[in-house]
Amino acid sequence: MPEEFPLGATTVGLVVKDGVILASEKRVTYGYALLSKSGKKVFKITDKLGIACAGLIADMQAISRVLAAEVKLYEIENGRIMPIKSAAKLLSVILFNNRSMPYFAETLVGGVDNEGPHLFVLDPLGSVIEDKYAALGSGARIAIGIIESEYKDGLSLKEGEDLAIKAVKTAIGRDAISGDGIDLLMITDSQCLERFIPLQITF
Repeated sequence: MPEEFPLGATTVGLVVKDGVILASEKRVTYGYALLSKSGKKVFKITDKLGIACAGLIADMQAISRVLAAEVKLYEIENGRIMPIKSAAKLLSVILFNNRSMPYFAETLVGGVDNEGPHLFVLDPLGSVIEDKYAALGSGARIAIGIIESEYKDGLSLKEGEDLAIKAVKTAIGRDAISGDGIDLLMITDSQCLERFIPLQITF
């Protein structure tokens, strides 16, 4: 990614006791030019799987469409839900196969399967790392500091939601190319809930 076009966004993911939380702000930029205040960077793939991205909005949308189609095809052919690790590895192959013209996006893959909640971090070339929490994008250094200071194993869904909001909100306050509200995707074994958190602008 050229330096003048950083991976704009603040995107975070957390594994909590009962599931996974993905969150990102909504500002769409091209370099430091503001294009939109209503971009979607968190995508529900299935009721058990979601992704969240930082980077170019067109590439995020392409990644979500390709992965959704491949996962749906797998589930139709096999008659069962795709494991989260398999979905992450599938996306890894897709990204690696496009390495000559890579998608300019970092991606979090999160969800719940028979083995419990999982969160995977993927770079534009397809490397895969499983972790308990992660932050991506231009505001990641700020957000990860908040998460590392407060994260612990066994957080409840509400505690994880509050921490994700706090991390993204803090980054928005210090990162010029993040802002305009927060999209959340909370996945548990029994539900997949999407929420939007508007942010009050104070002067």
